[in-house]
Amino acid sequence: MRNMEKINLEEMKDLILNYVIKEYLEDEDEEITYDTPLISSGYVDSFSMISLLVFLENKFKIKIPPSKATPEAFDSVNKIVAHVNQYIK
Repeated sequence: MRNMEKINLEEMKDLILNYVIKEYLEDEDEEITYDTPLISSGYVDSFSMISLLVFLENKFKIKIPPSKATPEAFDSVNKIVAHVNQYIK
């Protein structure tokens, strides 16, 4: 796999969206988009948010401070990508 520093935003969005679909949707045929509310719609709960955080930190070799890992920051794929991108060096 390529160096994560060179991953583009579209690839990151697809990677995160696919992870969310695979891990958290009971019906993988259900349509969600980059802007679908994940937490406020109930797709991702507080326990799932922690596993999502761990996935992001491991995948992108970053550390997101607990105070910054808020439901608002994780409520859509687009918000997650914007948030993760702040921590990629």
